[in-house]
Amino acid sequence: MKKESKTNKIAIFKGKKIRRYWDEKHEKWHFSVVDVVAALTNQFEHKKAQSYWTTLKNRLKEEGSEVVTKCDQLN
Repeated sequence: MKKESKTNKIAIFKGKKIRRYWDEKHEKWHFSVVDVVAALTNQFEHKKAQSYWTTLKNRLKEEGSEVVTKCDQLN
């Protein structure tokens, strides 16, 4: 039986498109945080979801949380 390979497909969550990337080396998915924020906050405008995430990220940094990854954006 042929093993199905993973691809960089769009996932759907609450009717919203979530960009994702499959890291073959580490065998795990990476999801667009801005897309997830947009889905969870029911935000239709990408810029507003991005602004929401930026504000939240800054607040988390001030609290001492580590929130930045090496992957800045998904295309």
